[in-house]
Amino acid sequence: MILAVLVLAACSSLQVEGGVATYDALKKATDQCAAGGGTLRLKKEGDSQYLEDYACERK
Repeated sequence: MILAVLVLAACSSLQVEGGVATYDALKKATDQCAAGGGTLRLKKEGDSQYLEDYACERK
């Protein structure tokens, strides 16, 4: 459910749904991003505490 946006293949940088960036949320987002061939990265000037400040970048 959360972070389902990560599976969109058309985007070079996929957006993540908001929320607190807990260990479990980041792990799930990282796994989903990797499954789609990408790497989860903190956006430029992003706040590491918020999940919406991360993006799945295609390799």
